[in-house]
Amino acid sequence: LKDAILHMDDQVIAINKPPGLAVQGGSGVKRHLDGMLDALRFGLPDRPRLVHRLDKDTSGVLLLGRSPGAAAKLAEIFRTKEAKKTYWAITVGLPHPARGRVDLAIGKGATGSSPDERMLVDGPGAKRAVTYYSVVEEANRRAAWIALRPITGRTHQLRVHCAAMGTPILGDGKYGAKEAFINGVPGGKSLMLHAREIEIPLPNRAKLHVTAPLPDSMKSVWRFFEFDPDAKINAFAQLKV
Repeated sequence: LKDAILHMDDQVIAINKPPGLAVQGGSGVKRHLDGMLDALRFGLPDRPRLVHRLDKDTSGVLLLGRSPGAAAKLAEIFRTKEAKKTYWAITVGLPHPARGRVDLAIGKGATGSSPDERMLVDGPGAKRAVTYYSVVEEANRRAAWIALRPITGRTHQLRVHCAAMGTPILGDGKYGAKEAFINGVPGGKSLMLHAREIEIPLPNRAKLHVTAPLPDSMKSVWRFFEFDPDAKINAFAQLKV
């Protein structure tokens, strides 16, 4: 976990969460990030605290507050939507148009707390969900590397919105069924969704901007499609978000 640290100061620790690691415990989940956070005290009396979440199979930037006060401030930043989050994904098929906004409310597909529970567009108790997206590169319309910026933070929002566009995220059988897979892609059965960047304002200082490199398992899939996983891009310049 210490090797996954991307940034650390007196208020914040940012880590690059690996895919397959749950953030919190739940039914049948014994190994999770929240249970490991004592390892990141670094001499402070308080263990770091979670201030936002990532899906178990999503990798990338995750912020932790190093004290109760810092965690509360960070959580408020996320609640007020001041945090800018950028995700990278590979979709099956090419979104049309190549950049735009998805504004579709999302709600639970069923009651209960089953780990197999699905979120649905306009499902029961649906709340507004807004995502900006931009195609970075495409591979013969067979697949596309896209950047995503969620404005709201609904459960599985990016996965639901990509599926609703008819271009599910590669490896996302939960929302794309068989259409989420491409035969012959090594590693393509894992979810290709990565929290690439977070930019947040911090009290009495400049903004914190953290970038997480793709894990090796995802880099191999990017390279399979001849995408450059180390490219520096500004996918949202034209959308001004």
